[in-house]
Amino acid sequence: MENAAYAGLSRQMTLRRELDVVANNIANADTSGFKVEQLLLGTEVGERARNAFVRPGVSFVLDNGVGRDYGQGVLEQTGRTLDFAIEGDAAFFKVQDGAGEAYTRDGAFTLDPEGRLTTQGGHAVLGDAGEIILDRTLGEPQVGADGTISQNGQPVGRLGLVRFATLGVLEKDGDGLYRNASNAAPIEANDARVRQGMLEGSNVNPILEITNLIEIQRAYESVTRMIENTNDLSRRAVERLGRAS
Repeated sequence: MENAAYAGLSRQMTLRRELDVVANNIANADTSGFKVEQLLLGTEVGERARNAFVRPGVSFVLDNGVGRDYGQGVLEQTGRTLDFAIEGDAAFFKVQDGAGEAYTRDGAFTLDPEGRLTTQGGHAVLGDAGEIILDRTLGEPQVGADGTISQNGQPVGRLGLVRFATLGVLEKDGDGLYRNASNAAPIEANDARVRQGMLEGSNVNPILEITNLIEIQRAYESVTRMIENTNDLSRRAVERLGRAS
């Protein structure tokens, strides 16, 4: 009976983790470029007892990490010249910070005092030839669908758009950034398109996530009752054995 309680406890631990993931999805439903996440579950089989043929091993619920849906979010019109959205799944803008190269779907960019194109967090946006520097005296930049940036009719750079053959190599970082956690080299996303004056919204479905919250709560309560019933059975069994002896 203790095994049932331990198995239930392992499920409660993953439900707590799942609750955190779903709550984070809901909190970022309005975050530009955010990608919905889901807890990945697996099974971990405990070691068998000595009398293996009488009592088999116990299967526990295992947290296998978080999966991420990189599907396209809705493109929202902002009219702001330095807002950019990527039209195309699993392509990213390249940026640079003190930790090295990173990737993002959040195209809400700005200019620093030197005219360098950066993210809202101050990370330099990278183009084909490195950092992108704009001349404020030449007026507002125009960006084509292929990411080419022009000022006063002259090209001054091109936004770097990349993707990865395996998205599992990306790890989430702060400020809407992703890091390459492997030696896999990024591939140029030549088929992706840039939309100026737009931002990509989150691909979170708030109604679905609220439904998930309710299901998690019900599952947690159900497992709690199971553990309480198991403990009650164990207590009564010990009491009866004590009276019998």
